Amino acid sequence: MTTQALPLAGIRVIDYSHFLAGPFVSRNLAALGAEVIKVERPTAGDAGRAHAYFIDGQSGYYLQQNMGKQGLCINLKDPRGLKMLHQLVEGADVFVENYRPGALGKLGLGYEELSKINPGLVYCSISAYGHSGPDSHRAGFGLIAEAKSGIMAMVGSPGETPPLLRIALGDMYTGANSVAAICAALLGRVKSGRGQHIDMALYDCLVSMHEYAIQCYTLSGGKEVPQPSGNDLPNSTLYGSFTASDGHLVIAAQVDDAWKRLALLIGGQALAADTRFHSAAGRNANRLEILPLVRAWVAGRTVAEALAALDAIDVPSAKVQRIDEVLADPQIKARGMVVEQQHPVLGKISLGNLPYHFSGYDTTQTEPAPLLGQHNRQIAGALGYTAEQIDAMVSDGVLYAEAAVASLGSDA
Repeated sequence: MTTQALPLAGIRVIDYSHFLAGPFVSRNLAALGAEVIKVERPTAGDAGRAHAYFIDGQSGYYLQQNMGKQGLCINLKDPRGLKMLHQLVEGADVFVENYRPGALGKLGLGYEELSKINPGLVYCSISAYGHSGPDSHRAGFGLIAEAKSGIMAMVGSPGETPPLLRIALGDMYTGANSVAAICAALLGRVKSGRGQHIDMALYDCLVSMHEYAIQCYTLSGGKEVPQPSGNDLPNSTLYGSFTASDGHLVIAAQVDDAWKRLALLIGGQALAADTRFHSAAGRNANRLEILPLVRAWVAGRTVAEALAALDAIDVPSAKVQRIDEVLADPQIKARGMVVEQQHPVLGKISLGNLPYHFSGYDTTQTEPAPLLGQHNRQIAGALGYTAEQIDAMVSDGVLYAEAAVASLGSDA
């Protein structure tokens, strides 16, 4: 039950970002209570609007990452447009962007320019390589960071081309770290009165994810370089994926007691009593003897049969689920991980929720992503522009809205 105002209530965020990492940041901030103004360019808007999945001209990709925001579509190459954005910055707390370093400085929207307008501004930049270093000028996406970071080199099967991860790990993890950095900077501003330039790089964030590979390499004096191992982890036996008669499942029996229970289940007392396997080092050393035993046991059962047997002895396991199975999972439903919204064009839609669960806050975002330019008049009016001035900017193309906005009857 909600008992308190959301933690970022009263914080204004200017979201001048596109695609994924930046919009994901401001989506999180909106869920936490911030007022987020999504700034887009005429006439295409955020490039994410051109990304599938499409329905009735609307992009699900855009809808997922931009819910709960106000939409301002403005031509910043027109002096009137740039002036309006500078006015918004004067009263803002956070500015989020994910363009190549230096690009926004040319538009008069870099940190140096905006911090002069608002010294308390927390300005978050997200880029592939960051704003320093020999590669800072290079363009990049999450795929580039995944390849560079060493993560891609460790997944897949030996000798095969590394697979794509099929989730935007670099963008999403960088986004999550950016949310934490922004909240920390806002707290720091309470003490100092000054804002910050937060410089986040996809490459940095993915390198920081290595919980094993870096320490493995450095502490071995460079002798150990983790390699692709297919369906299990050579240094965590037994921990991997297996094929049943009707699908796949994973088993995590890398802890000594869990392994002994699993060994008794699949091989009886003889396997459970084999002291070679009673330690992590012993299991790792004898991995190629253990794996065929587990594979054969799983292969002779359905997924449901294997999971029932493993649950009965308290060995962690799970079916490898497709997304349709995930969305039907009672646990996901109980945790509210799918949110329903009423969209002005599409009607009722369902999208993935954020994982926040507070005792005193409800962060479920029921407001859908804005139509392109949906809140132009509302935002301009709040800045003191008259109806005549707004009409002139609409007529001159300084403010732009997609056709569907007119049907809403107010914010065209």
